[in-house]
Amino acid sequence: MNATRSLNCKNVTKKYGDKIVLNQVNFTLEEGKIYGLIGRNGAGKTTLLSILAAHAPLTEGEVLLDEETVWENTNALQYICFSRELNLSAASPLWNMRVKEYLRMAAIYFPFWDQMYADKLIKQFELNTKEKFGKLSKGMLSMVTIIVALASKAPFTFLDEPVAGLDVVMRRVFYKLLLEEYTLSGRTFVISTHIIEEVSDVLEEVLIIDKGKLLLKENTVELLEKAVEVSGLSEVVDKAVNGLDIQCVETVGRRKHAVVLLKEDETIKEEYDVTVKPVGLQDLFVAMCGNEA
Repeated sequence: MNATRSLNCKNVTKKYGDKIVLNQVNFTLEEGKIYGLIGRNGAGKTTLLSILAAHAPLTEGEVLLDEETVWENTNALQYICFSRELNLSAASPLWNMRVKEYLRMAAIYFPFWDQMYADKLIKQFELNTKEKFGKLSKGMLSMVTIIVALASKAPFTFLDEPVAGLDVVMRRVFYKLLLEEYTLSGRTFVISTHIIEEVSDVLEEVLIIDKGKLLLKENTVELLEKAVEVSGLSEVVDKAVNGLDIQCVETVGRRKHAVVLLKEDETIKEEYDVTVKPVGLQDLFVAMCGNEA
């Protein structure tokens, strides 16, 4: 493996019968960044992470860690951890398993596992490792996935809805731990979450996926610098945004609100009597993907 690694997703397509879940997805994850993967329910986020971590096969395309395929490749997979959201039922094999047994298996599976760090997190989260999974609250299940992700020390670590069920205090604890670990280790993290606004400051880059297609992959700050909402009388807004990359338009009476992505050197001209304000990541996501809500 090279000193600086990258994970490459090339033309990845996933089909279940005639249903296309992922459609020709292409991007590269660089080492030493925190990425956000956002999309609506059913957009293909969990499927994509499963394929990146070789937990599920793809239909077409390939996933490479540098030049090595990750599928059925022990050498490549030692660098990847996918800690996914746990939704259990009484029929699940985990239902009667104790947390300590699960963490013991994780310690065996992940070659870079840090047991001292895991013990520290267990104590900080006040997690009873003797408890069975079937007895855990949703928040406690999230804590287990966070412990596995962070203590795995895997250079490429994916977390699927890591803060599901956590209250606002514990969510802040998680983000603090994530940034501390990222700063110390330089690991690559990909976080899939629906709680977009509070995580936006943590993300260096964002990937937005909709209906199985990757809409964009951009630096978060640069993306938000060019995203604006233009509002005013409908006919004036129409003139102000004419020719621009319009993501969403909402009309209320005689007034109109338009979310646009400005290209380099594009501006909203001052000659138009409109209000221009920045757009947060959550509102931009809704503008891009929420039109059929």
